[in-house]
Amino acid sequence: MSDIPATMTAIEISEHGGPEVLKPVTRPVPVPGPGEVLIKVAAAGVNRPDILQRKGAYPPPPGASDLPGLEVSGTVVAAGQGAAQLIGTRVCALVPGGGYAEYCLSPAGTCLPVPEVLRMTEAAAIPETLFTVWINLFERGFAADGDTVLVHGGTSGIGTMAIALGNLFGLEVIVTCGSDDKCAAAVELGAAHAINYKETDFVDAVERWTEGRGVAVVLDMVGGDYVPRNLKCLAEEGRHVSIAVQRGGTAEIPIFELMRRRLTMTGSTLRPRSIEFKTMVADELAKTVWPYVEGNRLKPVIDATFPLAEAAAAHARLEAGDHIGKIVLTVE
Repeated sequence: MSDIPATMTAIEISEHGGPEVLKPVTRPVPVPGPGEVLIKVAAAGVNRPDILQRKGAYPPPPGASDLPGLEVSGTVVAAGQGAAQLIGTRVCALVPGGGYAEYCLSPAGTCLPVPEVLRMTEAAAIPETLFTVWINLFERGFAADGDTVLVHGGTSGIGTMAIALGNLFGLEVIVTCGSDDKCAAAVELGAAHAINYKETDFVDAVERWTEGRGVAVVLDMVGGDYVPRNLKCLAEEGRHVSIAVQRGGTAEIPIFELMRRRLTMTGSTLRPRSIEFKTMVADELAKTVWPYVEGNRLKPVIDATFPLAEAAAAHARLEAGDHIGKIVLTVE
């Protein structure tokens, strides 16, 4: 580690609040422990959990860095016991925190190799959404070849990844978006149908599109009053998977409808899950999805990139809601 500096620039949450509370600071470069690697960061993805953490609503799990940033790409420059085989490799990684920095620790098990066909900015935009969509749409939602699914936020990072994976694995993906332009972008990316929820009742639109059959899975990041409406969109034996609660964490559920149509409601959060679980998911993705990445058939949609020092502007862009795809921080 002789050529690794003692300190680094990182973006700290100086206090809970708006984007302006993100401040560049100097921090010690972290030292990898057993099973960990130190990544010289090339780029870091920006995600809604970062915004929640900035506002004080999503604290890091015990032992994780207090710095925001849940996904990075870069080169492994040091490793703890059991992870030395990764030194010198280009990786992207799902991390529990600390991504907004020049150096970041990652569990070795949540790193995936970056192929030559992928730019580092693209690689940094993959892990958080890929893990989230795979776990929730395919594993918890049991989406399978031939299924029709409904995904809210069709042009978000999650939405664009769901469209891309849906196309690769034989799903018909219906999405909701907040404008006609976003709907057009979602269809261009491969959505089977896009609904402008500001102008059209998505429940009615789903019923028309599916000719009354409904969808096999709803992937919901909205929560609140969307939940009972989502349930109306489900076919018999359908699955409702919650991954965020942007419109509120409580909902009124028609229990008899769940019983009558044998519906399933589930959901998950990713960040607090164990390293062992995330490593297992990474191993599965390496086998099932990564060949598409290596074959240049799966790439994230990049909306914008910002230098690390402009993390506040990146957060403002994400919160404004005008983005299509992922926002990424680049590190010189």
